[in-house]
Amino acid sequence: MSYYDPLETRDPEEREADLMDKLARQVAHAKETTHHYFQTLAGINPFDCTTRDALARLPLTRKRDLIELQKKHPPFGGLNALASGRAKRVFASPGPIYELQGMDMDPWRMARVLYAAGFRHGELIHNCYSYHFTPGAFMMEGGARKLGCAVFPGGTGQTEQQVRAIADLRPDGYVGTPSFLRIIVEKAEETGADISSLKKACVSGEALPGVTRAWLAERGIAVRQCYATADIGAIAYETEAEDGLVVEEELLVEIVRPGTGDPVAPGEVGEVVVTGFNPDYPLIRFATGDLSALLPGRSPCGRSNVRLRGWLGRADQTTKVRGMFVHPEQVAEIGRRHPEIRRLRLVVDNPEGQDRMTLHCEIGEGAESLAERVVADLREVTKLRGGIAFAAPGGLPNDGKVIEDSRVY
Repeated sequence: MSYYDPLETRDPEEREADLMDKLARQVAHAKETTHHYFQTLAGINPFDCTTRDALARLPLTRKRDLIELQKKHPPFGGLNALASGRAKRVFASPGPIYELQGMDMDPWRMARVLYAAGFRHGELIHNCYSYHFTPGAFMMEGGARKLGCAVFPGGTGQTEQQVRAIADLRPDGYVGTPSFLRIIVEKAEETGADISSLKKACVSGEALPGVTRAWLAERGIAVRQCYATADIGAIAYETEAEDGLVVEEELLVEIVRPGTGDPVAPGEVGEVVVTGFNPDYPLIRFATGDLSALLPGRSPCGRSNVRLRGWLGRADQTTKVRGMFVHPEQVAEIGRRHPEIRRLRLVVDNPEGQDRMTLHCEIGEGAESLAERVVADLREVTKLRGGIAFAAPGGLPNDGKVIEDSRVY
């Protein structure tokens, strides 16, 4: 078994101690160097932030709020410790959301991800992420350069030219979306082009269906997934075990109940929250808006960090009912008022064309005595009338859904 460095197999307690030390230092750095954290972490002593419990008490920075933050404090919402004029590059993701790249070659930590996908020093990588506006291509290129690989900047589209370049240059592997890789292989088979040099791929940006993985494997291409965002970079990555996604070494990852910052029990689906240690763009408890869950045990590949099940949906399930927005945070507020309720799920449907809300509550005993108070709290918090239904412990699905919109139009 081959690893990028010894960090991947270190004792979990050693890793946790290292991350907690870095957390305290990063909180201090963020408070000192950014407008946003100077305000939101006021009153926080950074060097008290040395445990998971202390981390869970810090406020979230939500991805969905970045657009408004950046309007108030352009261009980066006051989250940047590095001035834009000193950045190597500035990017725009859909929204738009602006991100900067500091002077580090691989601030997104993609070298480890590529190594786990089988790439090695001296190889040529065909890069089919976009080089336009967004950082995707540069994220992979930075990791490739750190790993000692050359990169062909294929970008997106122009399938026939991509096939010709692969046939001529004989790259060792591909990075890009899995769907575009399949399009390239199909075009090569259609035209008779020899692209057999492609033996591996590191894919991201969309789901990798099992049928696509198998189809590519039949053609000699081993595919590994990476879970990453433009703001954070690599969060977790797949290894040869193909059993969950191993969390990147330089991150603190939490799974929290949607609409709150409260960590969920191991194995429960919730929102992925990440704290990174990038000194130029420090993000503390960055709520990605993605759903996932932790897998139990250690990866069969031997890496000792925790694993994610993969992308399981979106955490922001805000919906509009009778002209009013209902948010996961409102459902969470009802849960805080009634801690005896183990799990909540607000189901919105429209029998006979009329919107209807029903709050499903997972509880052990005493449901009858709660009903009237929960219905009243539902109306007070959402400003909408709704019903209530009770379920036994374990009766609601473990899928991270707080609001389920079941309306049929």
